[in-house]
Amino acid sequence: MNSKKEINSTKAPSAIGPYSQAIFKDGFIYISGQLPIDQTTGEFAGTDIASQAKQSLENTKYILEESGLDMNDVLKTTILLKNIEDFAVVNEIYGQYFEAPFPARATYEVARLPKDALIEIESIAKK
Repeated sequence: MNSKKEINSTKAPSAIGPYSQAIFKDGFIYISGQLPIDQTTGEFAGTDIASQAKQSLENTKYILEESGLDMNDVLKTTILLKNIEDFAVVNEIYGQYFEAPFPARATYEVARLPKDALIEIESIAKK
């Protein structure tokens, strides 16, 4: 039986509710939505979309590293944006973290994110 295993990185912010940073099951890592919180300060990395997108991706990277993976192992991401007009800036930052073949992706504008973040990114990766 291949049971699920919780993955936690001390470099990424702790879960702010009854969920895990990530779960490993059957070779896949399911990473919860990462807010742009800098673990060292407990605050957003900045007030602009570029700094917040970068921090959300850094948090993802930290969780992947904890499980022995890297950004090249990401198969799918979902990006939640407060403002879809930020799409181009997010694409620019996102492209600095991934290389071809890029992960599959969905991007949505949402009414509101936890802590009034500008962005949240969830990911699925495979060992």
